Amino acid sequence: MVFGRLSFSQIALVTLIGVAGGVYVYKPIYEQYNKEQRLLKEKKEPQQLGEQKENSNSKTDCGCHH
Repeated sequence: MVFGRLSFSQIALVTLIGVAGGVYVYKPIYEQYNKEQRLLKEKKEPQQLGEQKENSNSKTDCGCHH
C-alpha cells in the first residue's frame, strides 16, 4: 500500500498542491461565468423596469367587475 510509505506531512503537502492547482485552473472559468451573468443581469434590468412601469399604469383585475 502506498500510504504506508508516505508521511502525513507529505500527504498534506500533496493535498495542498492539488487544491491550489484546482483553484488556479478553475478560477478563470468561474470569473468568466460571473462576468457573463453580470452582463445578462444588467441587460435584463432595464427591460424589467419598463415592464414594471407598464404594470403600474394598468389596472389589475381584482375580479370585482368595477
